[in-house]
Amino acid sequence: MRVILVGRPGERSRLRLELHDPAIEIVGEFDTLAKARASAIDADAMLLANRVDSPDEPDEWIDQPLTPREIEVLELLAEGLPNKAIAARLGISDQTVKFHVASIAGKLGASNRTDALRLAVRHGLITI
Repeated sequence: MRVILVGRPGERSRLRLELHDPAIEIVGEFDTLAKARASAIDADAMLLANRVDSPDEPDEWIDQPLTPREIEVLELLAEGLPNKAIAARLGISDQTVKFHVASIAGKLGASNRTDALRLAVRHGLITI
C-alpha cells in the first residue's frame, strides 16, 4: 500500500518508526492535508501523524466520525474561507456549507466554527 504521511515533522518521524509492515510504502510527506492533496503523488491512503492523546481523554472522543466532505469543509475553514468561498470551491450551495459546519460542530461538541477548528486540530483531524 502506498501512503502519504501528513503532520508535523516530529510526528511523521514517530509514525515512520511505528510502520513496520513491508507492505506499506511511504511515497510522500507533507505538513498539511491541503498540500498532500495538491501533490501529484499517487497514493492509496493518507495517514495523519498528529494525533494528540491525553490521559484525560479517551481514544474515541467523538461518537460519529466526520465524513470526507466534512473534513474538506474543515480544511477550507482552517484556511479562513467564508461559507460562500467554500461553497464555490466545492461546487455546492452556501446553505449546504452551513449544514456541514453545523454537523461538524455537533459531532465535535463545538460551540462555533472556531471551536470546531480548535478541536479538530487538537485531535488530529486536520493540520494547519
